[in-house]
Amino acid sequence: MDAIIKLLQSSGFAHLTWGNWVMFIVGGVLIYLAIAKKYEPLLLIPIGFGVLLANLPLAEMGSYGHGIISLIYEQGIKTELLPPIIFLGVGVLTDFRPLLGRPLTFLLGAAAQLGIFAAAIGAAYLLNFNLKEAASIGIIGGADGPTSIFLASKLAPHLLGPIAVAAYSYMSLVPIIQPPIMRLLTTKKERSIDMPQAKPVSKTAVILFPIITGIVASLAIPSAAPLIGMLMFGNLIRESGVTERLRKTAGGALIDIVTIFLGIAVGATMAAANFLNVKTLYILLLGAVAFSFSTAGGILFAKIINLFLRNKINPCIGAAGVSAVPMAARVVQQFVSEQTNGRVNPLMAAMGPNVAGVIGSAVAAGVFLTFLG
Repeated sequence: MDAIIKLLQSSGFAHLTWGNWVMFIVGGVLIYLAIAKKYEPLLLIPIGFGVLLANLPLAEMGSYGHGIISLIYEQGIKTELLPPIIFLGVGVLTDFRPLLGRPLTFLLGAAAQLGIFAAAIGAAYLLNFNLKEAASIGIIGGADGPTSIFLASKLAPHLLGPIAVAAYSYMSLVPIIQPPIMRLLTTKKERSIDMPQAKPVSKTAVILFPIITGIVASLAIPSAAPLIGMLMFGNLIRESGVTERLRKTAGGALIDIVTIFLGIAVGATMAAANFLNVKTLYILLLGAVAFSFSTAGGILFAKIINLFLRNKINPCIGAAGVSAVPMAARVVQQFVSEQTNGRVNPLMAAMGPNVAGVIGSAVAAGVFLTFLG
């Protein structure tokens, strides 16, 4: 009997706290949303299971412990290895032709980063986060998970878990958050603006774009080079036409492997002691504010541009300036199509600001790193 009691006392069961049970529920909810609702399942399942592992007493399975997950965290996230590799894969999977066919939409992708700076200012001056924490929270407004993880791991690693969860949660909620904002900020007439097909883009242009953009952006903001450089390298692999094996690997097996490691390591940062506090609630609130402001920023800037254009653009495509690719563009397409009974279908027009948003959020992260890193 004494041996049994001793065994029980040395087990994890004897050391479970209410915080552990709460985090088990959090992890379970993330896994449920991924499976039942299909909300970003490739990330939320690893993150959710990482939460479960991190809250097993005595198991040393948290990112801040001494086990295998901490090794992934230390060598993959703190060294800035995994997020740029994700960007390599994103570059392979991204077609910049819609942007090159309508260069003006690049401005919409930039304007849609408004929420990043609005949320960062609010976090710093209203909720008393320090500047590094505020910048890390603000980047949620870019709707770009890898960028959020990259910046938070550099500036506020203690907030990495809730920031990552907020970023991926709001990315998955694009179909719920954006339509009401588009309906509020646009008129029926504006939603009915049809946009002609963009001009064809030459092979030379699509090859030169990643080379020139990667060099210029990295020279202008060197701290953004790990993200922008890998994004453009991946896109060059895609567009060159002579690296099919590399394209398949970077856009398939490699990005899948890195996603597994990144997700489970981020989830394992969410031990109860780190996650269950008022700052987490503030981060979730600010993430919603950031995302909403980013959506509104793209729409309003499109309306401003229309004041100077003879051929107006549909302002709804500005909502796609967040970098949730291609979900945001598809949401815009579905919303406008429903509002016009199928007469206007701006999917390709929305893809321009959508892919521009990927570049915009990486540049915003680089700006924060330049001043605060």
